Amino acid sequence: MRRVTARYRFVIWRAGGAPCTRFRAGSRRECALRVKLRFAIHRSVVNILALESSTELCSAALWRDGRIDAREADAGQRNSEVLLPMVEALLAAQAVDREDLDGIAFGSGPGAFTGLRVACGVAQGIAFGMNLPVAGVVTLRALAQAAQAPRVVCCLDARMGEIYHAAYEKDGDDWREVCMPGLCKPDAAPALPGKGWSGCGSGFAAFRAALEQRYAGALERVIDGIVPHARDVAALAARAFARGETVAAELAAPLYVRNKVALRVDER
Repeated sequence: MRRVTARYRFVIWRAGGAPCTRFRAGSRRECALRVKLRFAIHRSVVNILALESSTELCSAALWRDGRIDAREADAGQRNSEVLLPMVEALLAAQAVDREDLDGIAFGSGPGAFTGLRVACGVAQGIAFGMNLPVAGVVTLRALAQAAQAPRVVCCLDARMGEIYHAAYEKDGDDWREVCMPGLCKPDAAPALPGKGWSGCGSGFAAFRAALEQRYAGALERVIDGIVPHARDVAALAARAFARGETVAAELAAPLYVRNKVALRVDER
């Protein structure tokens, strides 16, 4: 009679109740060895799938021990149609199954309401089905990551004559928040301390003159063409996972900042 070896699945839980790592099925001894090995390398997360659809550019990225492969498409209003096929193509290209994933990250916002819900919903769906932890990454912080300047003021066009705004300073390999994410008029954007700031994001494309005037003396340059992207979400999420800054799938939520999506007729 052929001997049947029992198969097991293990989940390691961080303080606070969030799972940090999920291992594939294996024998009890194999899984125990994997647990010991993963703790020995500082509980690092190996495979992180990142999603970003807060703007017209829809993207997905796979972080694999510091290497990032990404896909993107100018989806417009079709993020819900584009994102899942993009994820499947990305995983197939890297020969990674969903069971190989250790966590899911998504651009949490602020940004386009529908796009934020799409990225969050897809992240929740995959994470819930695979019992994986989730990390939401602020899209404005992802802009700073893409800019890679020492001091970055990030502005996204929020429509209705307003911007989503935040400012960050480089702090080692990560970012220190100088101005928290918020919503404001360009000419009333929060003041920035000191000089040497770089600006980026669609807010500068839409309201460049007003923002340059607002930050006269503080703004050194504007970096054009930077948009929130899954590759930057993945890089920031890897640090968040290493610190245990994750939530269960059902607790993941977008960061809207604004509750209003359009002006009334009398406000136009």
